[in-house]
Amino acid sequence: MQIQDLPYPDPGVPDARSGPRFLRWLFRNQLPGQLKSLAWGLLHFASVASIPFCVGIGVQAAVDRSGGRLALAGGLMALACVGNAVGDTFLHRAAVTNWITAAARVQQLLARRTATLGSALTRRVAAGEVVAVSTGDVEKIGWFVEALSRFTAAVVTIVLVCVGLLVYQPALGVVVVVGLPLLALAVLPLLPHATRRADVQREKAGRATELASDTVAGLRVLRGIGGEELFLDRYRRASQEVRHAAVRSARMWSLIAAIQVLLPGILLITVVCYGVHLARQGRIAVGELVTVYSSVMLLAYPLRHFEEIAMAYSFSRPSAKRAARVLSLERAVDAAGAPGPKGPARPERPSGDLYDPATGLLAPAGRLTAVVCGDPDAAGHLAERLGGHAAHAPNTARNGSVLLGGVPLDELPLDTARGSVLVQDKDPVLLSGTLRALLDVPASGAVGTREALDAAQCGDVLAALVQGSLDAADPMDAQLTERGRSLSGGQRQRLSLARSLVTDPEVLVLDEPTSAVDSHTEARIAESLRELRAGRTTVVFTSSPLLLDRADQVVFLHDETVVAVGGHRELVRTEPRYRAVVTRETEAEAETGDRTGADDLSDLDKLVEIEETA
Repeated sequence: MQIQDLPYPDPGVPDARSGPRFLRWLFRNQLPGQLKSLAWGLLHFASVASIPFCVGIGVQAAVDRSGGRLALAGGLMALACVGNAVGDTFLHRAAVTNWITAAARVQQLLARRTATLGSALTRRVAAGEVVAVSTGDVEKIGWFVEALSRFTAAVVTIVLVCVGLLVYQPALGVVVVVGLPLLALAVLPLLPHATRRADVQREKAGRATELASDTVAGLRVLRGIGGEELFLDRYRRASQEVRHAAVRSARMWSLIAAIQVLLPGILLITVVCYGVHLARQGRIAVGELVTVYSSVMLLAYPLRHFEEIAMAYSFSRPSAKRAARVLSLERAVDAAGAPGPKGPARPERPSGDLYDPATGLLAPAGRLTAVVCGDPDAAGHLAERLGGHAAHAPNTARNGSVLLGGVPLDELPLDTARGSVLVQDKDPVLLSGTLRALLDVPASGAVGTREALDAAQCGDVLAALVQGSLDAADPMDAQLTERGRSLSGGQRQRLSLARSLVTDPEVLVLDEPTSAVDSHTEARIAESLRELRAGRTTVVFTSSPLLLDRADQVVFLHDETVVAVGGHRELVRTEPRYRAVVTRETEAEAETGDRTGADDLSDLDKLVEIEETA
């Protein structure tokens, strides 16, 4: 795989049981590139290691006044230099390719896992951790995968040089063979301390990233309540903790680097002193001493790869652990052992009633069903469950999958399930770009962009986008900032609703789609939603009387179980717990009589009458 061939047609199924297993899986999948890097690395290191032998032959030829051997030494030296240049060039090329392709494979795997989990991902993993994995961690993982082949080439070269020195000059060769393993293993006792400090630094950096992400996302609200300085102080403290942890980690790695410089120097001094002693006794020639000295001096280069591989593993291990944690997440029903896809994929999307056996919720086909839950978190979990990617595995395993037209959603291919049921959660994301690009989504074609914008009451949003844009006369060409932060919460909600309406799925599930919209606009949205989605199944999680009054049926859940089904006005009169949720009064107050319900209906009638006249 070359860089120009990215992305991978199929990045594969990762072994995400642990960080080390994930790294091994990556290495196996990069095997052709690793072998290529190993081959060029062997050429490079072998050429570097052969230079001392060429120098030794040339020095001895000069001492012996042998022109033929001197010419041979020059030719061998030129050949070694060419091999060094070619090997180094293509080693760097292969190493960078392995690094980038490994990082790209991890990014593809993370992107697919994110698409599979959807909004359930951030319920299980902090947003800051996801950002850290998809940005900095993939580079560290790629670094280790790439460095492994170079390290292997360095080890093979050192072994060959040691064997060659033993054969070439046994007396000095023994000193080198004994000293080199000590050099390589001397830093091992320090590596656990360095790894722990690196882990602490990564952990604190992840917390700081998460805090920064949350602060930026909520900056508009923080300014409104005057709390930006409080959060900035928290981020300052977190960043200082990261700095202190980074300094502590750098001190340990600088100590390891110092040892890697000191010990080879001691070995070199030992070889020189002992070699001079042997030369004085006439046991070795001057050329042999120069050869051994030069070999020991140049072996410091491949020895540095021991330090690099230790650093690469130290930094990549926690990164691989975090990546494996994200990649090991599954759709809750799959993790609970529910049956997966069987046989060939269904060519057609199912249609019909939407039924959840866990709660007893039934949304008839082609009708607008409003769902009221006393617990907002339960509403969010149920909305995810209706989309086929729920967060509660125990309920799924015990009660079975959500059924669409009698077909379990969890037995459908994921793209089919997503195409049949679209879930818009209470905090939808608006990507940066033009409004035209935002609404350019897979759609049935039955609902036009203008129809969806009108139904979502986005007229003032379009005007605001044109006013805020310097060069866009058409609001569809106006630029949206990241997450739509330049818009108000209600404006973001309405644009998100328009995007969902353009898609026109068989089943549309909306979680509090008008919670940030004023009552006048909400009433118009409720009526437009009912008209535009006529003949399509729509489920709205809400406690707004304006939406509830226009629903074909209202389903009330208590303790995640359906306890009442009917019209809004009927449930207000007959179900005290429902009335308590809708009117924001306590259950005790609701149970004292029907007066509150009557007042609520009277107020609702007045509001509806005002809206209709308006």
